[in-house]
Amino acid sequence: MLIATLPGDGIGPEVTEQAVRVLKAVTGDLLTFEQGLVGGAAYKAAGHPLPEATLDLARRSDAILFGAVGDPDCDALERHLRPEQAILGLRKALGLFANLRPAKLFPELADASALRPEVAASIDLVIVRETNGDVYFGEKGHRKTADGLREGYDVMSYNEAEVARIARVGFETARARRGKLCSIDKANVLETSQLWRDVVIELSAEYPDIELSHMYVDNAAMQLVRNPGQFDVIVTGNLFGDILSDQASMCAGSIGMLPSATLNSSNQGLYEPIHGSAPDIAGQGKANPLATILSSAMMLRYSLGKPDEADRIEAAVAKALAGGARSPDLGGTMTTAQMGDAVLAAL
Repeated sequence: MLIATLPGDGIGPEVTEQAVRVLKAVTGDLLTFEQGLVGGAAYKAAGHPLPEATLDLARRSDAILFGAVGDPDCDALERHLRPEQAILGLRKALGLFANLRPAKLFPELADASALRPEVAASIDLVIVRETNGDVYFGEKGHRKTADGLREGYDVMSYNEAEVARIARVGFETARARRGKLCSIDKANVLETSQLWRDVVIELSAEYPDIELSHMYVDNAAMQLVRNPGQFDVIVTGNLFGDILSDQASMCAGSIGMLPSATLNSSNQGLYEPIHGSAPDIAGQGKANPLATILSSAMMLRYSLGKPDEADRIEAAVAKALAGGARSPDLGGTMTTAQMGDAVLAAL
């Protein structure tokens, strides 16, 4: 099985290296790794954040292990050349539409959560985020108003097929968990959200075993910190899911702890931590690799059909934390490599 490793920028190479170490330890010779350039690193070497060679590698692979993109040196580039366009390009080219972001508090990290321990202990949810539409992919640009003012615009839109496709992933995810699905929208003011809600309700007739609820996104943001235990599976659009999943990460202790998977219809997936490239600590060995290591476990489960190996990695992370492994974001002093060592020892 071919794994495309795309470390990217900032701390991306550091955390990806640790995940590859763990994958090799668990799978032996089962996986072949081929590395490609992406993001700012790719722009500096090849003049584009997603070179054709990298895109070809991604298409040939069984799964993609992605680090992070973002480089301050590239902030002044035209938008289509900025590092962040690489992830959008991969999602579009490979049809990666379903982003799964689990958020669960490891008991050992209760003190690291921004919430009171008794509230944080209840968080155990999955955010199912649509990632191939919404304002990130809609028509966008700059123009002048009638009175000569500069105006920027980004069009939010979904068609019913796009909503049904991601809603079905939400229902199926809930069916595999506790049977509760909360659809997040802003139907009181957005026509896009009204269509979203209508389609989700229509599709719910196929899932009578799932308890469906609806919530406006502003209320959902409040409820995530007030009572996160009420949520099992959340399904929402690209913009709302981007914001809520980052919020959920701090409820679970650190953005350095949350993995993610983005799947297409054939279960080929891109696996990445939800954190960014953190250029301020790049190369210092301070980055927490656990989100990337946990992303590799999701890879084994969803794209490679190796659930037992995925369980082993997740159990090893829990054991390492129970043994006191802590990177700086978790209040400790262990380096990125030492955190990887702790997981390997726990295996």
